[in-house]
Amino acid sequence: MSLTLHGYWRSSAAYRVRLALALKGLSYDSVSHDLRTGEQRAEAYRALQPQGLVPVLDGPDGALIQSPAILEWLEERYPDPPLLPADPAGRAVVRAMAAIVACDIHPINNLRVLTVLRQDMMADDDAVRRWIAHWIAEGFAALEGLIARHGRGYAYGDTPTLADCHVLPQLYNAERFAVDLSPYPHLTAAADRLRRRTPEAAPEAQEDAA
Repeated sequence: MSLTLHGYWRSSAAYRVRLALALKGLSYDSVSHDLRTGEQRAEAYRALQPQGLVPVLDGPDGALIQSPAILEWLEERYPDPPLLPADPAGRAVVRAMAAIVACDIHPINNLRVLTVLRQDMMADDDAVRRWIAHWIAEGFAALEGLIARHGRGYAYGDTPTLADCHVLPQLYNAERFAVDLSPYPHLTAAADRLRRRTPEAAPEAQEDAA
């Protein structure tokens, strides 16, 4: 069963999927769509992803969209090694951690929103950086407490989960925009552990990195 990941090297949503693929030891082909030039809005790509967003994972069940759904599909299709805890309460905590990133931080800091801030709201670079830092700090403060409570090396427990697949890409974004990470030692330690474990998934390791 061949897999093809449509993404972009700097997309944190695509990074989430690359991490899960790496942790599960799955090989795949990559197709890049340069978000800076609008390649994701091409008609052929919209046939796969009607929103014109990355990532898309094309495989035996067709073209799958939205990284949280893709990650859940990978977990169900390829359950070993598991990226969700065995118990219902643990799975709920992991999914909540992932949702803090996927629902509360990333959507209001992604390229589409930042473009509107710059072009329609006339926000300068300093204002955009403050916007990004504010929403990352809001989410990271909650995640830090959860990881301190539930983590034992990773965001939850002592093995990587879907929470880590969300936290590390968001940390990468925070580093890009020079967000102060000193208040989040548990979060950064867990993310750094996963980063060392999966160097092949890092943005800089992608062929289209620029």
